[in-house]
Amino acid sequence: MSTSTAASIKKANDAITAAEFAGEGAGNHPQPSEDALSHKRPNAFTKLMANAKKPKAVAEDMENKKSTPKTAKTSHDRFRDALGIYIDHPEQNPEGRVVDFDDEFVLINDGYPKSSVHLLLLPRDPAIYFQHPLDALSTNPTFLAKVCARVEKYKHLAARELRRQYGAHSTSDSPYQTALETLMSSDNPPSPDERDALLPPGRDWLKEIIAGVHTHPSMNHMHVHILSREHNSPYMKHKKHYLSFNTSFLVQMEELPLEEGSPRFHPGDWPSWDMKCWRCGKNFKNKMAALLRHMEEEIEEWKRE
Repeated sequence: MSTSTAASIKKANDAITAAEFAGEGAGNHPQPSEDALSHKRPNAFTKLMANAKKPKAVAEDMENKKSTPKTAKTSHDRFRDALGIYIDHPEQNPEGRVVDFDDEFVLINDGYPKSSVHLLLLPRDPAIYFQHPLDALSTNPTFLAKVCARVEKYKHLAARELRRQYGAHSTSDSPYQTALETLMSSDNPPSPDERDALLPPGRDWLKEIIAGVHTHPSMNHMHVHILSREHNSPYMKHKKHYLSFNTSFLVQMEELPLEEGSPRFHPGDWPSWDMKCWRCGKNFKNKMAALLRHMEEEIEEWKRE
């Protein structure tokens, strides 16, 4: 990628402002409610979190670590750098959002999730994590292969969590749910590995999970979105929220690598695009309130599939 192209992409990164991306008012990540079976079945997120250390004085640690800046950072700058603490200190489990981590990657729950399940995969290599994701994933085959392997692993994790939240409501998942309840109620329940071989497939929750990167990321540190496609979240509030996950503004992992000079690096005047329902395709143009009302009905039907 040329210097001028990289510079234009860097400038375009401000297309989604901190306020627009986060929505009105910050809040804790809403936790999914547990259904009756959730106490009987292993929760993949809980298992991964079991060995995580308790949060420490994160703010104090950040204050001691940083050098004296020449000029104070604005709230927008601080928002754009907010993923750094998870990369630097995942063992502290800042704000309880860390799901999994090792020397190469950190997986966290998005602080402002746009769906029932919304994870962020963060690379930890300082030589990479400030690069534009489309550039790094399109020009570094080794890195792309590593990211794709992790994304595939965590898409399965996200699908299991989605099933935990909504499986009891799903008609096509009923055979799985019934068999699972019987297995977990037995005197000698099987291990997770054994259980998978004994249960019917049920609903294909994996197809409900998408993963990709934004052409104009809202955060400075590279991150890959892994999320369910139904957008059942109080943080899905604005047109830019919706378009950023339901148009070519999101480059899905299956599309990578992009060819040099691909128009996908520059989506154009994407905030002006029409909004179409993720499920039925109905065009709501610029009417976000009408789309949200429609989505409430679509989500209920989607749950029952």
